[in-house]
Amino acid sequence: MITRLTQKFPEKEVYASLHPLLGGYFQHHFKGFTEPQLYSIVSVHRRDNILISAPTGTGKTLSAFAAVLSELMHLSDVGQLEDKVYAVYVSPLRALSNDIEKNLKAPLEEVQKAAAKLGKEYPIRVGVRTGDTPQNERAAMLKKPPHILITTPETLAIMLTAPKFSLAMKETRWIIVDEIHAIASGKRGTMLALSMESLQRLSPAITRIGLSATVAPLDEIANYLVGNETKGSSRPCKVVDVSHIKQMDMKVLSPLPDLINTTQKKMDKAVYELLDDLIGNHRSTLIFTNTRAATERVVHHLKEKFPSKYEGFIGAHHSSLSREHRLHVEDNLKTGKYKVCVSSTSLELGIDIGYIDLVILLGSPKGVARALQRIGRAGHKLHDVVKGRIVVLDRDDLVECGVLLKNAIEKNIDRVHVPKNALDVLAQHIIGMVVNDPRKIEEVYEEVTHAYPYETLSRTDFNAIIDYLSGHYAGLEVRHVYAKVWIDEATGMMGKRGKMARMLYMTNLGTIPDEAKVKVKIGEHVIGTFDEAFMDRLKKGDRFALGGNTMEFQFARGMTVQAKASAGVPTIPSWVSEMLPLSYDLALEIQKFRKLMQEKFRLKKSKKEILTFIDSYLYVDKNAANAIYEYFYQQFRFAEIPHHGSVLLEVVKEEGMTNFVFHTLFGRRVNDALSRAYAYALGRMIHQDVDILLGDNGFALRFGGKASPEKLISLVHSWEFEKILEIALRTSEVLRRRFRHCATRAFMILRTYMGRTKSVGRQQMSSRLLLSAVMRMDENFPILREARREVLEDLMDMTHAKEIITAIEQGMIKVDITHLDTFSPFAFNLIAQGHYDLVKLEDRLSFIKRMHEKVMQHVNETDAQL
Repeated sequence: MITRLTQKFPEKEVYASLHPLLGGYFQHHFKGFTEPQLYSIVSVHRRDNILISAPTGTGKTLSAFAAVLSELMHLSDVGQLEDKVYAVYVSPLRALSNDIEKNLKAPLEEVQKAAAKLGKEYPIRVGVRTGDTPQNERAAMLKKPPHILITTPETLAIMLTAPKFSLAMKETRWIIVDEIHAIASGKRGTMLALSMESLQRLSPAITRIGLSATVAPLDEIANYLVGNETKGSSRPCKVVDVSHIKQMDMKVLSPLPDLINTTQKKMDKAVYELLDDLIGNHRSTLIFTNTRAATERVVHHLKEKFPSKYEGFIGAHHSSLSREHRLHVEDNLKTGKYKVCVSSTSLELGIDIGYIDLVILLGSPKGVARALQRIGRAGHKLHDVVKGRIVVLDRDDLVECGVLLKNAIEKNIDRVHVPKNALDVLAQHIIGMVVNDPRKIEEVYEEVTHAYPYETLSRTDFNAIIDYLSGHYAGLEVRHVYAKVWIDEATGMMGKRGKMARMLYMTNLGTIPDEAKVKVKIGEHVIGTFDEAFMDRLKKGDRFALGGNTMEFQFARGMTVQAKASAGVPTIPSWVSEMLPLSYDLALEIQKFRKLMQEKFRLKKSKKEILTFIDSYLYVDKNAANAIYEYFYQQFRFAEIPHHGSVLLEVVKEEGMTNFVFHTLFGRRVNDALSRAYAYALGRMIHQDVDILLGDNGFALRFGGKASPEKLISLVHSWEFEKILEIALRTSEVLRRRFRHCATRAFMILRTYMGRTKSVGRQQMSSRLLLSAVMRMDENFPILREARREVLEDLMDMTHAKEIITAIEQGMIKVDITHLDTFSPFAFNLIAQGHYDLVKLEDRLSFIKRMHEKVMQHVNETDAQL
């Protein structure tokens, strides 16, 4: 049962719940408690499960740890502090683990000083155990376990199956999960949910504490945190929501009043002068971009354009850089040596980077929660104003960020997606459950379904995993996939199989797939490389740019792509694998704004009236409001304004190609599913390959010849939508790659065996052979089904895509088909994206301007006739 805490505890009661020396520390250092602490310290003291949602810099960490430290001090006072783990703190990042250790040691050292004056000592040990922990430190922890253990999801899973160390965790009283919103939304979170149930079995009275930034829906994250008491009934959990207690100063800035009648040179100059002005007016600035390449580009241009200001005072921070480099940048920020840092996603979570007084988002962050998380890195102290500026780069960005800012200010947060019933992670965890002692199969099923991600796990799916693990699929042995467990049907027991089971489990455990660069060849000649994630979008015949030339994808073998030289525009932009997808909830909010604008134009409201509406509805300046008006006016006069109740399908012939442009502003994940289904149906209809251009605001199908758009719409049905997608994906690179990830998690492919590590290329070759064998053996093999589920539900958003198809069938969404001589303004960015790789940005902007001129000629002619 989830309960919202609406009343703070009085300060007197909070102090009374704490050890006097710890209470003195709060009085001396903080002059009292923060709002999250007033809600939560007493609740943790009472051993209530609790989820605390609050911004960075509001004392969340001590909200969780104050009562824990207090109780350990009381135990020390009466001589009952034993050599065992009392609290486990789980962090998604190793860097965060080290920060927490430092932050906990500070109050402990202060308390020790105060205690020394009284002739007392509090030997409370705090220890970090991650994959980086040296062997000698691990051995020392066995002899004297830390009272507070700081770790990661992967290391926790290993420790729970370690025969000796798990004994030290038998009476753990608290588990604290930091950045729970970030963990819950992926398969690491699935693994952690199962590990928390294993810990609950070891220590039935454990209290669960979750720490989160701004997230929605809070109740779902709370359910994820505590799991189920019985199937379908969650354990009790208190929820503290003080995520909006900080004052926020956020604005959308446009570098130029007109984002289309300009040149790339002017745009670049305006962007970097704006950035320089913002940086110059603040002590420390953090800039977020949406890709690693953009991060490097911004650092390079700031140094190049303003060398005296930034050389030696700016750093880049992203996941492709070494750990040593990232730590160097973090230290330089903390010490004030760097005036500015540019990052992609690596600094979104609460790594300690010292005081930041301005956050700049360069381009849309694609979601309200992500915007608040990034901007929340500014103003690290409780009463600081959080200052953020979103710099927009085109008209779609302007509309998107205007609506995003409105939703951020009005606390309308997009929802987090928690993966459900992941069968690969389940297979891995079951091996860990029986690696020490045999267990009853029924008991294993019951424990697993206590975890929130598996509360709806069917017995059929569970049995399928048990069949796989016990060697039921004899055909797999030919491919060197052997049974991992034994089962005794007479007694209903199961256990590990083989002496090496523990070693295999500990050396192969984890959910993050190995990634590598993919080599691109023409024949035997190596052309270059790209990120493996780029292969998610490739199918035979797709064109992409590399080294300034267009390549056509032929096939992939292992980590090598065979291509051939090609002409024409790339169908898959090279940066597509890095782009953040627009959240579905924010997409709907933008569509709502589009509908309101459509109504204003249909009612023939004056420009002044519509500008007044934009000003009252969105939080944008006059320049931005005027740009938005012009953009919508041009779209309305040229075609229609598509929205959540109306999909515009424009048919345009260009350079011998027919383009079906679907204006489906539902985000890239939804459009990925819709585009593949419609492309598959169109390909069957015209008996040729169809190119797909994919974006957040829609997708385009490009092909030679003619086809009826009306017939195409009638060919895709909701009742067979999933089947169409499964057929379309059957021979795709994305399914092959995701199957490798799932097969590795399920220990069908072992990354490490007998001390040898299998390279990503060898893993992919093994996976390709395995996938062929599995498809011949059983299309419903559980790990194959999981690979499909991961593609359709986690990578794409099949659920909402299917809802859209259903709404079209029922007439709730109408499809307006229009034949045009050129593309409508809302299609410009989608069509132009194919030009990003081969031509200079200057030429790309010229391309958009040429399309714009054609549109304006039509609009002016139409206006003249009115």
